[in-house]
Order: sequence, then structure tokens, then C-alpha cells
Amino acid sequence: MAMLTGSSTAEIDAPLEQVWALVQDVERAPQWQGGLKAVHALERDDDGHAIVCQTESDARVRTIKSTVRFTYNGPATLTWRQEKGELKSVEGRWELEDLGGNRTRATYSLEVDLGRVLSLVIRGPLVDLLRGMLVSARAGELKRAIESG
Repeated sequence: MAMLTGSSTAEIDAPLEQVWALVQDVERAPQWQGGLKAVHALERDDDGHAIVCQTESDARVRTIKSTVRFTYNGPATLTWRQEKGELKSVEGRWELEDLGGNRTRATYSLEVDLGRVLSLVIRGPLVDLLRGMLVSARAGELKRAIESG
């Protein structure tokens, strides 16, 4: 079965709290994350955070729908795990580190098991293309979204 894994890191010219504000607003993510078409909150915690969401991602050959549970450990870590969906499994995380001087290091990690059926469709060069779009580009997208205002 095809696995799509990887991470990306960027140093952002903004304080940790500003970066966390965008990272933890998961419903806004499709505005700045390529390939993420929609995030709809299904359940919220007492603080109003979207903790269970329906997501739609562009996997080039089709739109992939998943129900994802988020765990907030702000302002340093946001993790998520697929609870239900078309993929066999999805686990991801943002880790933020205060570098001082109003700079933040952001690291994005993702591990996806496409499962047997999607592995038949998404393989070879397409896996590398998706890894670039869904993993390698993420930290840079966050940096651009924060620094461009």
C-alpha cells in the first residue's frame, strides 16, 4: 500500500501567538493550504475550537473526504487523526517553536496510508506530486500567509 509521509519546516517572521492564531483556525485552512478544498466543523469543544471536522482534499485524481479529530495544545502543537474516511489512515501535526525576536519555527508533519483501493490509482510519480502539494509546501504556505498579512 502507498504511504505518503513527510514534513516541512519554515522560519516565520512573526511571534508564536500570531502563527498559532492561524494554525489553530482550522476552518480557515483552505484559504491558504493548497489542495485543501473545505473544512466543515461537525463538533466543537467548550472553547469553540472545531474538534471534529469533515474535510475535502484534492488528490488530483479525485476529491478525498475524511472526518478528522483535532487536538489543540496551544500555542505549540495542533494534531489531527482521521476517524472515518476514504483513506486507510491519516495523522498530522503542526509544531511551533518560539525562536525569540518575533520569529517562529513551524514544522508540519503528515503520515497518510492511502489504503488498497486508492493505492491502485495513486502511485508512482503521483505519490511524489501529492507529497509535494500536501506535505512539502505546507510550512512555506503558512509562512506566506502570515508574512503577507
